[in-house]
Amino acid sequence: MKIFCVGRNYAEHAKELGNEVPDEPVIFLKPKSALMQSHIPFYYPEFTNELNYEAELVLQISKNGKYIHEHHASKYYNAITVGIDFTARDVQQELKKKGLPWEKAKAWDNSALIGQWINLTPSILKNPIHFSLLLNNEAVQSGVSTDMIFSFEKIISNISQYFSLNIGDIVFTGTPSGVGECVVGDILTGYFEKRKVFEVEIK
Repeated sequence: MKIFCVGRNYAEHAKELGNEVPDEPVIFLKPKSALMQSHIPFYYPEFTNELNYEAELVLQISKNGKYIHEHHASKYYNAITVGIDFTARDVQQELKKKGLPWEKAKAWDNSALIGQWINLTPSILKNPIHFSLLLNNEAVQSGVSTDMIFSFEKIISNISQYFSLNIGDIVFTGTPSGVGECVVGDILTGYFEKRKVFEVEIK
């Protein structure tokens, strides 16, 4: 299983971090060990003093493929949820300053949280998809799929030009504006439309 992530897929998020809006999807990967298991508590990492949440729509790959045409990309995923791409922001900034890769800031164990999977139906896909993240019961992020710079199909097609997609792979499709810091004791709750798909406490 591979975990693909898309960076800077919402214009306002790119601006809030001082990044340029990209011309094509910015792709990075997390290892399988980054996927947080539902029975394991989430502990604040010891190597960071600035843990950030980034809520995203997440797709589950349902068909093996390579060099997928954008027109056919919708046939390669069948479930969706909301997840968090946890980021050690201070670590990331230091690595970026040195021109170094920043997997240490993004790909560490348990840095990828996903909610309950929802089977995709034509009725879901034909309308804008809304999602949100609450921090201690206060909304901190809200997004809608139509605000993405690159659509689900564009993302799938682009990834497949470089990597084989396999059944069970996961694709984080990018975070909207509103990313921020979380600390020990905080409770993060993710919603797909009005349906709660996860809740996690930072320990």
